[in-house]
Amino acid sequence: MQRDAAIIGSAIFLVIAPGTLAAYVPWYLTHWDFSPPLFPIARVLGAALIVAGLPILLDSFARFALQGLGTPAPVMPPKRLVVTGLYLYVRNPMYVAVTALITGQGLLFGSVTVLEYGAIVWGGFFLFVVAYEEPALSEQFGDEYKRYRANVRRWLPRITPWRG
Repeated sequence: MQRDAAIIGSAIFLVIAPGTLAAYVPWYLTHWDFSPPLFPIARVLGAALIVAGLPILLDSFARFALQGLGTPAPVMPPKRLVVTGLYLYVRNPMYVAVTALITGQGLLFGSVTVLEYGAIVWGGFFLFVVAYEEPALSEQFGDEYKRYRANVRRWLPRITPWRG
C-alpha cells in the first residue's frame, strides 16, 4: 500500500507542480505559437532540451515513488534517500529537468519572456534547495546524505556516476 500511495502521490504532484511550472505557464505565455527564432539554432537546441528534460523528469519522479517510497512533495517525503539513476550524477535532476523544459520551450517558441520566467523558476529552485531541502535531507538522512552531498554536485552532473 505504501508503494501505491507513493505512486499516486507522485503522479498527482507531477501534474500539479512540474505540470504547472513547465507546461501550463509556458503555454499561457506563448500559446505554443512560434515567434521568430532567437538565434540560428535556437529551435533545435530548444527541442533537444525538451526531449532530454522530459524523460529525466519522469524517471526522477518514478524513482521517488518506487525506490524512495514517497513523493517529491514535502508533505509526503521519501522514506529512503534516492541515489540511483541520474541521482548518481547530479543531486537535483528534477529541478534541472524542469529548468531544461522551460528553457527549451523559450528557445523553441522564440520567447524571451519564457526564458526570463525560466530564470526566475531556477532562482526559486536554488533558494528552496539551499534554504529548505538540503537542511531537511541532512536532518532526515544524516551521514548518508552528507556523504552523498560531498560527492555529487547540486546542479552540474558528474562525468561518471558516484559509486557511493
